[in-house]
Amino acid sequence: MKLLSWKTATAVLALSLGAGLPSAWADAQQLATTVCVACHGEGGHSVVPTFPNLAGQQQDYLAKQLKDFIDGKRKNEVMAPTIAELKSGDVPGLAAYYAGQKPAPGKVEDAKLAEAGKKLYEDGNTTSGVPACVGCHQPNGVGNTRYPRLAGQHQAYTIQQIGDFKSGTRANDKGRVMRAVAERITEDEMKAVAEYLAGL
Repeated sequence: MKLLSWKTATAVLALSLGAGLPSAWADAQQLATTVCVACHGEGGHSVVPTFPNLAGQQQDYLAKQLKDFIDGKRKNEVMAPTIAELKSGDVPGLAAYYAGQKPAPGKVEDAKLAEAGKKLYEDGNTTSGVPACVGCHQPNGVGNTRYPRLAGQHQAYTIQQIGDFKSGTRANDKGRVMRAVAERITEDEMKAVAEYLAGL
């Protein structure tokens, strides 16, 4: 799916917010560049491996995650203080802002591990019943309106999230899709697919 440019994202937001655009868009941009930047970096490029990169993330997915945080369906101790101050009206602007940022690939640290991860991502594991990740997250990990962009994500964050789905700590996946996958995936497979995704 083609990423929205900053100008396109602004136009989309204008249509969705109507006359409230100037203040809503300015508020979203200010939140992103003054509050969110501490963890997610400039333009959504996090420099901390346990905090996700948000640049180029799917807009609908981001909006859902923010709403889930606000509604308490998804919890995170680090996010909690910020979420407590966030309003539902901030969600469309923040989602559009980060979706409009240019993503960047991460760095592969283990080429052999990344190769194993590529095989799992594209083919799954028929023995254990782990489906191919590409079926939901698309070729090259770009995602779609329902499933997130995984390309260029930090290895540590990807491993953490799969682990949280596996343990049930994270349970905001519709239809238990990720929890069902995570139940079957091994720790070594988590590391491999995370390594592969980091380099996309």
